[in-house]
Amino acid sequence: MLRGIPSTMGDDYPLNISSFLTHAATVFPDTEIVHRSIDGAWHRTDYAQMRRRVAQLAHAFDELGIGAGTMAGVLDWNQLRHFELYFAVPSVGATMLQMNLRLAPADLVYVVEHSQAEWVFVDESLLPIAEQLAQKEEVRSTVKGWVVMTDKPSSEISTSLENVHFYEDLIADRPEEYDWQFVEETTACYAGYTTGTTGRPKGIYYSNRSMYLHTLGIMNALKMGYTDTVMPVTPMFHVVSWGIPQAAVAAGARVVLPGRFTADNIGDVAEALISEGVTVANGAPSLFAPILEYIKALPEAPDLSRARLVSGATEPPLSLMKGFSDLTGAQIIHAYGASETSPVVSANWQIKPDLGELSEAERWDLKRAQGLPVAGVEMKIADPTGVELPRDGTSVGEVFLRGPWITTSYHQLADNDERFHDGWWRSGDVGVITPAGYLKLTDRLKDVIKSGGEWISSIDMENGILDHPNVLEAAVIGVPDEKYQERPVAYVVPRDGQDVTREDIAEVLGERFAKWQLPDQVIIVEELPRTSVGKLDKKLLRANWSE
Repeated sequence: MLRGIPSTMGDDYPLNISSFLTHAATVFPDTEIVHRSIDGAWHRTDYAQMRRRVAQLAHAFDELGIGAGTMAGVLDWNQLRHFELYFAVPSVGATMLQMNLRLAPADLVYVVEHSQAEWVFVDESLLPIAEQLAQKEEVRSTVKGWVVMTDKPSSEISTSLENVHFYEDLIADRPEEYDWQFVEETTACYAGYTTGTTGRPKGIYYSNRSMYLHTLGIMNALKMGYTDTVMPVTPMFHVVSWGIPQAAVAAGARVVLPGRFTADNIGDVAEALISEGVTVANGAPSLFAPILEYIKALPEAPDLSRARLVSGATEPPLSLMKGFSDLTGAQIIHAYGASETSPVVSANWQIKPDLGELSEAERWDLKRAQGLPVAGVEMKIADPTGVELPRDGTSVGEVFLRGPWITTSYHQLADNDERFHDGWWRSGDVGVITPAGYLKLTDRLKDVIKSGGEWISSIDMENGILDHPNVLEAAVIGVPDEKYQERPVAYVVPRDGQDVTREDIAEVLGERFAKWQLPDQVIIVEELPRTSVGKLDKKLLRANWSE
């Protein structure tokens, strides 16, 4: 690293994630935070009141011994108290542990024990999970106490947890000002664990510095500002909801917290998205698809022309993107990242003007790409030895990443070599980078179908199948074949009341795939298995096939 003439700037001024809330409460004190409680009721507060409650929390932390070096876990939905903890815990030098309530119980126990969480904040609706955890010796050996979050009087809550406190009781009558201190910026503000399909979850500890820079990066990439209304739809217990809550606060934007929901009861989220005028929301296609179906059933489609719906986890099908655009004017923005990347590293918001005039088909095809790298991130595609491949749109390689918000190791993991190479994180994703700089993933290394010496993209095939109007969901896997090594098999979920045949699938794929690439079998199912974060669980599909 070269070193030149020293600057005269405040380079020792620490980048603290909590400073975004201070800014919002000072500059935008009356900006609304709309939030939904566990009983489904909607409430309203603002940044000034949130900052006062966070100060009260800091006083409560002092009493509990939560401070620099403390790991504090949170088991909660996308609710107000969870939002407050996002800023309260890091503000005292502690680290907030995201406890993914969709993890298997054994993995959740491992996460608590491995991170050495001392306190756990739990919503009353999730007490059964907390009580199950508390029975495990690994959890009892590290957790000192529990804080229950509820709107009910504490006298109405019954629990078998020991050393229990209640969130609202803890902050009641506390001072609304606090003597804040700077936190050393390399201190971990958040800790998350991968939901990996192999082995134990891996710990990723996000520093104040990395999250601060990530926040500025995605604010710029998504053009977020104080005229926006932002709804974090992605669970706040997973990869800090992609950094969208922090970006909303940093921008001084209005915030809508949808509370507890699933894809099966998405109506409340859809209604809030419409009635509150949401302009930025994040989620996976598995959540945006039922929102679109809900909107289709309305007597009149709403005008969502200002909305940017940031879609990750998997490539959004063209039918989803076109559906939102044609019906409401909303734009699906394909973004890309992972737990290890904080997570956003690329976004496909607008087409570069230097590409000139594109046909409608070409524009839609380009929107399928994961987009352009966010400023601050280095990206390349490489061969198995790490050698960079040409950015020609045809050379296929693994995506390598590095930058200030890309992890360089896993927490207390002895062997990191498999996923890191010479300072780069190896994503395990396969793709191309076009001459214009757009990243387009073609598959996961573990999911790409190797047939007769050629690669078939399961992602492209799935999205091709979804172009059929009678198909609701699709998954494609490679299965062993004596002659060709692997052959594609498609699992298809038809829309209600619709029939789908292999001939239908072959016809819809015919323009994008050669005849030899078409799936040998099309298996009709009622639903597809998914991982804890909503991704297709192809590992389970392959395991069931082998049985």
